[in-house]
Amino acid sequence: MASYSATGSVSVRPYVTVDGQAAPVASDSQWTARQILVVAICFILNMLDGMDVLILSYIAPALSTDWQVTPERLGVVFSAGLAGMAAGGLLIAPMADRFGRRKLILASLVMMAGAMFGSAMAANIGELIVSRFIVGIGIGTVLASMAALTAEYAPPRHRTFAVGFLQAGYPVGATITGFVVANLLPIYGWQAMLLGAAILCALSLPFVWLLLPESIDFLLTRQPRGALEKANRLLRSMGQPAVDALPAKKVHEAHKAGVRGLLADGRATGTILLWMATISGFMTLYFVISWIPKLAVEAGLPAKDAIYAGAIYNIGAFVGVTLIGIAGTHFDLRRLILGYMSAAAVTLVLFGSVAMPLVATLTTAFFIGVFVQGGFNGCYPLAASLYPPEARGTGIGWAMGVGRIGAVIGPMLGGFLLAAKVSLPVIFGVFAVPAVIAGICAAMIRLPKAD
Repeated sequence: MASYSATGSVSVRPYVTVDGQAAPVASDSQWTARQILVVAICFILNMLDGMDVLILSYIAPALSTDWQVTPERLGVVFSAGLAGMAAGGLLIAPMADRFGRRKLILASLVMMAGAMFGSAMAANIGELIVSRFIVGIGIGTVLASMAALTAEYAPPRHRTFAVGFLQAGYPVGATITGFVVANLLPIYGWQAMLLGAAILCALSLPFVWLLLPESIDFLLTRQPRGALEKANRLLRSMGQPAVDALPAKKVHEAHKAGVRGLLADGRATGTILLWMATISGFMTLYFVISWIPKLAVEAGLPAKDAIYAGAIYNIGAFVGVTLIGIAGTHFDLRRLILGYMSAAAVTLVLFGSVAMPLVATLTTAFFIGVFVQGGFNGCYPLAASLYPPEARGTGIGWAMGVGRIGAVIGPMLGGFLLAAKVSLPVIFGVFAVPAVIAGICAAMIRLPKAD
């Protein structure tokens, strides 16, 4: 809903009212074609993100054999991409609140496509690390920008579901990639897999350019050239009344935007707890998604079945993310995250401690995906609910950027533990602990009252 008054008070969501006037407003649960299109495009882009991140874990066994890469060095390659995602979320994503979400998403896609080509052409481990870092910058920026854009365009009643469902695109892309890699890797090699991912990223650019709209909140508050006409065109496409003029810029409320806005109006404690939740959650999440094919081999599965274990994990992730998005519209999202992450700790310990036949191993991998990815991805709509529109891009970007500290630590720590010949039960027990911490921190966050 976009509220606009002569004093310059603006709050933009998918629907519009004009303060002091009787303007018709659609139901807060009604979807329009424009809103569905925005969420669908962001979902597809998140599929590409899942492909670009997880493809490295699928090709890791072949890469290790081809280049004779030790687990420690492979952990650095995993963490390079995650460090780039941290840089993107912390340094680049907040620029969306200043320059526009659409522009930043397009620029990030160009960066991702170019760096993926660089990954495919890498001649040594150093070049691969650099290219993966640049890929990570693009992904970290896109993830935060898409979540903020989806939160704005979704009907208020369905915002939690929309932002949660958006994240389901990530495991869907990873799952499809896993099955494709499992069948084509032995034929074409790991470089061809990276090249195919780069081509898909490049092909997405013209569609995003033509179909993805700019944030209405950005148009009305930052007021770039042609802002009024663009905003009204978007509002009419959603069946909403147009505004007659742009509001006065909210210079006096600048403290609410940017990084300062994350700590303003009593949000400091919630912000710190959210950061602790994302650091801990990312630590477990990226340990699992980076190493599960390799760990499945360590547990005795053939290489192809190990890749399938990674793909099935991501099927579970899709189910978990979708279910928490639906449940979050009816139940307290914070308690759902706690429940999911507690169950994740149990399934992790089970996977690492109990010798199981193939079917049971794959089933356990599925439930790890449900609870680890589902529970952690609840942090995206949680962040969207914690911050106001003018600070939402920065809030999500910083939550996920700071959280990448855990994402960098997780794969590297996993690599060192494997290199030190630590037993699988101990390794999985170690990473069950931050999962529980993430759930507890999320449950302690106090959210602002609904508008």
